[in-house]
Amino acid sequence: MEMRMKPGDKVGIVCCSNGWEKRKEAKFRRLQEILLGMHLVPVISPYIFERGSVESGSAIERAQALMDFYRDDTVKGIFDISGGDIANGILPHLDYETIAACDKKFWGYSDLTTVINAIYAKTGKPSALYQICNFMYDYAEEQQENFKNTIFGNSGALFQFPYTFLQGNAMEGIFVGGNVRCFLKLAGTAYFPELTDKILVLESLGGTPPQMLTYFSQLQQLGAFEQARGILLGTFTQMEQENCIPDVWTLLKGFVSPNLPVAKTAFVGHGTDSRAVPVGGYGHLER
Repeated sequence: MEMRMKPGDKVGIVCCSNGWEKRKEAKFRRLQEILLGMHLVPVISPYIFERGSVESGSAIERAQALMDFYRDDTVKGIFDISGGDIANGILPHLDYETIAACDKKFWGYSDLTTVINAIYAKTGKPSALYQICNFMYDYAEEQQENFKNTIFGNSGALFQFPYTFLQGNAMEGIFVGGNVRCFLKLAGTAYFPELTDKILVLESLGGTPPQMLTYFSQLQQLGAFEQARGILLGTFTQMEQENCIPDVWTLLKGFVSPNLPVAKTAFVGHGTDSRAVPVGGYGHLER
């Protein structure tokens, strides 16, 4: 998926999900400094920090801030730095015709799974499942280098990650999905993508076996496991940190055909070493 930019380009910074707490202002300034150090010029949405509640602005205001960046031809990419619960509130207020006419890409993860998949469902355009706040954490130098080599160069390093097949040998198709809890918010709406012949990406921050059984049951009832061409499991942070038994793969096996290819990676999800996935873009995985 083409994600190229040039040094000196402007990039929009938005918070479509939960607003940042005011106590994180220094961290926000640090992120801006890092982007400037990469020779990208951050242009900031007026709706970043909480305003008396979890919202940085109303759903309409947050949607308008996002659309302002889509309409601004000087802004070459849009990065969402939030996560949480409320991003799906903006979906009815986006102008999908304008988004479809733009070449610029939207980047975000976690709760922004809702926005990324809605963009693909309504426009056919790809987005990047990735959080640029990784530029500040444990693998900051590596993350920054992979990002720069990808958007300024030709390496594609940010979108490359190791994986292991749990069953099957290969899968190819358009990536959909992301955070499983947030992806399922779209079920039954006009923003849920068509799953036929897609690679379904699933990861999670919170949740233990009861929650995973709920999510997998709903996906099964939606026909997802029959329609998909393959499944890519990312990290399931709480499950893995608590060494839950049964593990995610053991749970999932109760829902999928042994003929459906399933792969696992430790580099897609909420880890600070996570790479990017082009949701709405083509992928090919093989042993």
